[in-house]
Amino acid sequence: MSSRDSDRITSAQQTLDILYDISQLLNTQLDKETLATCVGMIENGVNPEALAAVIQELRRESAALNAQTGDGR
Repeated sequence: MSSRDSDRITSAQQTLDILYDISQLLNTQLDKETLATCVGMIENGVNPEALAAVIQELRRESAALNAQTGDGR
């Protein structure tokens, strides 16, 4: 691996770390892997507002299913 590739990987990791810190401050409840997936999707053209809406809807559906099954997670 070239020095340039190594620098790019290090920079990407630092950026993800900063985004994760911001995510924690905003209480998004996204783990680092999920956040990285979301960032990748946005970089590939997914609308960020639409992605946020999907995540919110999935959380609502999950909460509703958990309430129906009595699973308080």
